[in-house]
Order: sequence, then C-alpha cells, then structure tokens
Amino acid sequence: MSSLAPQPQDWTSAGCHPVVPGVYRIPLPMPQDGLRAVNVYVLESDGGLALVDAGWRVDGALDQLRDAFASLGRRLDEVTDVYVTHIHRDHYTLAPELRRRFGTRIHLGIGEAPGLRALQDLRSNVPLTSLEQLRRAGAKDLADRTLLRMREEPWDERDWEPPDTWLRPGRFSVGGRGLCALSTPGHTKGHLVFHDETAKLLFAGDHVLPSITPSIGFELGGWEFPLGRFLASLQLLLTRPDAVLLPAHGSLGRGVHERVRELLVHHEQRLAATYEQVCALAPVSGLEVAEHLLWTRRNRTFSALDDFNKMIAVCETMAHLDVLEARGRIVAEKTAYVARFHPAS
Repeated sequence: MSSLAPQPQDWTSAGCHPVVPGVYRIPLPMPQDGLRAVNVYVLESDGGLALVDAGWRVDGALDQLRDAFASLGRRLDEVTDVYVTHIHRDHYTLAPELRRRFGTRIHLGIGEAPGLRALQDLRSNVPLTSLEQLRRAGAKDLADRTLLRMREEPWDERDWEPPDTWLRPGRFSVGGRGLCALSTPGHTKGHLVFHDETAKLLFAGDHVLPSITPSIGFELGGWEFPLGRFLASLQLLLTRPDAVLLPAHGSLGRGVHERVRELLVHHEQRLAATYEQVCALAPVSGLEVAEHLLWTRRNRTFSALDDFNKMIAVCETMAHLDVLEARGRIVAEKTAYVARFHPAS
C-alpha cells in the first residue's frame, strides 16, 4: 500500500499536511464537538485543485483553509470542485460558501437528496427521524428536550443549497486521478467513499474511522434499517482491494480491511450485549436497553451522557434492536407508539 508522508502527532494540528504526492490534508475546526476537527483532503493537478469534503461553515474555518492553501503557494479560487462524502454539516456547509465566493462546483451522492430536502423543507436542524425513533424507544421526554434545544440553534438556508451534481456510484477522474465512488449507506443514506485504486487510498469520510465507530441511527429523511445497511457497506469494502485509510476524523494510515474487520466485530459484540439486555429485561423498551448499556470508548453510563449523546445512544440502540429483529432473535410489539422487545420463541 501507499507510503504516507509523516503526519503530526496531534492529527488536529492546523496546516496543510502532505499525504502522498498530489494529496494534502487540512484539519478544520469543529467547535464544541468531541470529534475536535474534520479532515479536508486536497487533490492537486495541473488543471486546478479539488477537495474531498469542505468542512463546517463556522467562524474562522474559511480563514484557516485559506492560510493552509497559502502555505502551498495556492489560492482558494483555484479549487474547481468539492466532492462531499455525506450531508452532515461538518462536511458540507463550507462548500456552498466556496461556491458563492469562487464558483466552486459541489458534488454529492444522490442518496443524500431525501435528507437535503428534509432539511430545506423543515428550515431547521431538528432531525425529525431521530425524534421519531426516540418516541418509538419510549424516550418521549428526551425527544421533547432535544426538540426544544435544536430549535434554538441558528438556521441558515445558505448552508444547505443543493449541489451542482448528484453523484452516483462509479468511476470518475479528478485532474487525472482515477477515483471510484462507492455507495456506503449507514451513517447517512447517501454516504460515499472514494477509492483511488492506483494510489491505494480510500477517502473514507465517516464510514470507516480509525478509533471509533460512526453514529448509526442519526438519520435524515426517514429510517431505513441503518445498521443493517452499514454492516453491508463494511462487507462491501472487504470485496475491494485493500487501501490506506484516509478518514474524515482521526489519524490516517491504517489498513482499511483491518479496521473494517474490527468494526464488524465491535457491532457483533454490541448486538450480543443488546440481546442479553432484552433477555434480562423483557418486555423492554429501547430506552431501557440503552440505559443498561455502556457508551463510548470510556464505557460511560447512559446517565452520564448529555442529552445530545443520549439521543445518539437511544437511536443506535434502536438500530441494533432492528437488526436483531431482522435476524429473528427478538420480536417487537408496538403499543401506544412505543415498541417493546422480547426474545423470539
């Protein structure tokens, strides 16, 4: 696989860091977020520059991007295209700003169209699908608190202007660099990864992260078996040639296949732990299962999480319960909008 240029010990260190010839990494800020930064990748060619992901349009992000480009002796108006892995704001919302200022074209996976429409129709950052899952899990109070908090967040329709091109899976060229867009739903409906088979690199977005698993169940545009689709998307990568992992968050350089196998094992272990709680507590709601599991790499209790992370935890629990039901391990019975689960006979 490709030999990468040395990277700073702290992957969030500002700057424009060489990856391989013609590819650079720029970490951009994510304020008040545990992920700390998002990696934006620069693809260099004689015809201009392209980005994989754009970053979050927050104060200082555009200036930090401009400064990183200046260290290369390049300008932001040389960026002709942005290829966005998925619709979350830390990946997408700086792209429309680049287009307004410099005419940069935006490309986004076609599977993200329902989520983008939902955001535009609601004119709000409220994830209605996630709130529906909270209520299905028996967490109505948490849903109500989350709704109030997210309605207080500022909304700017300019952040969610549509892309110039809806990407479909398949091969395309960026300045002579051949890439293959692969559909990898799960974290979002239309998530794409970009595989450079020649250089043996995978621009993985949030689909494969080096030390954590992406949130599953924080969906826009309807609930569509997110964990099942995520596991299938991981298996897809094992059928492809191995590559060096270039993630959106965290350090780069791991082998994709190695990390994918770890993620598959993690979720099988999580499914087993979820099933144990169903057996112990049945009939049990999704909220009650989530309350009896441990969360994050630090094994925090559910009660120690803030409301946003409680929402993520409950939605992810519902995603695991849905997979167990699809496998015939458990049965769901819905009463008064709340699903209660018990082991299959």
